[in-house]
Amino acid sequence: MLAQKERTVEELARLTDMSVANASQHLQVLRNARLVDCRKDGLYAKYSLADQRVYGLWRALRDLGEDRIAEIERVVHSFAIDRKSLRAVTVEELRRGLAKSSVILLDVRPADEYGAGHVPGALSIPLSELRSRLRRLPKTRDIIAYCRGPYCVLADEAVGLLRSRGLRAFRLEEGFPDWKARGLPVETAAYPGK
Repeated sequence: MLAQKERTVEELARLTDMSVANASQHLQVLRNARLVDCRKDGLYAKYSLADQRVYGLWRALRDLGEDRIAEIERVVHSFAIDRKSLRAVTVEELRRGLAKSSVILLDVRPADEYGAGHVPGALSIPLSELRSRLRRLPKTRDIIAYCRGPYCVLADEAVGLLRSRGLRAFRLEEGFPDWKARGLPVETAAYPGK
């Protein structure tokens, strides 16, 4: 969650379904290890990753776990939509499609995460709004959806919905933090997706 944008303890507790006290304890451990930073914003403390290398460390641990622990794949399949039917698009394929203007890129994360950083050219349509905005999407171009990362199911759900309505849709195999970690261009903006 902190790879998306800075957040308060209360936001993190809500998003991770933890108590505020538990989220606060986790953040203090991470802060003592100098993996997260904290700044005061009025009455609230806002936490963020200490720097991009912290995400790189998490990504390396995630990749090691995927390679070494077979159970991770079973867990992913237990909560994710059938991903075998949702061919993932690589970052390279996406970049070629964007360069040729042959694809539409959807960021299906919440609007505040889009505003904090997104792939240039991405249209912000949070998953919660996708059903009501389907008519605006052309059926003549491939649609690629992305979200927070490989374990986030927002893009999977978006692709399932888009395909059920006759659109050609695919998910990006990585999420926004992975895009950013590759050193690829990033934009920040207010929520212009409507």
